[in-house]
Amino acid sequence: MEARVSLVTLAVADLEKSAAFYEALGWTREKTEEDGIVVFQLLGQVLGLYPAASMEKDMGLAVTPGFSGITLGYNVREKEEVAAICKLVEPAGGRVVKAPHDIFWGGHSAFIEDLDGYIWELSHNPFSPPREDGSFHWGG
Repeated sequence: MEARVSLVTLAVADLEKSAAFYEALGWTREKTEEDGIVVFQLLGQVLGLYPAASMEKDMGLAVTPGFSGITLGYNVREKEEVAAICKLVEPAGGRVVKAPHDIFWGGHSAFIEDLDGYIWELSHNPFSPPREDGSFHWGG
């Protein structure tokens, strides 16, 4: 198995409201042939939004809301971008869980929550900034 994540799918309560949240953060929805899913093309991956009821039916497992122990990371180029993104979150219906703050090792981050309780860490890591094309590689 090659080391990669191709698609991250989030189970959501309201597909259109969740899509609108990500669009308010500046992401562009991809056109799809399929109804009942929203996708955002990322750099080398896709973020999918899928109704929780449909995911439960597909998997045979109940979707339980709330923090699952997993965070999604979004690294920014400049420290100031963390606060700028945080300002978009609450008007879009999300929540800033932890305000932008400096980290002891030299980074800067914040934690936000989307409409369905998924936690994103917004981070500026001066030792591992996004590459020119936007891709991220640990250690730069």
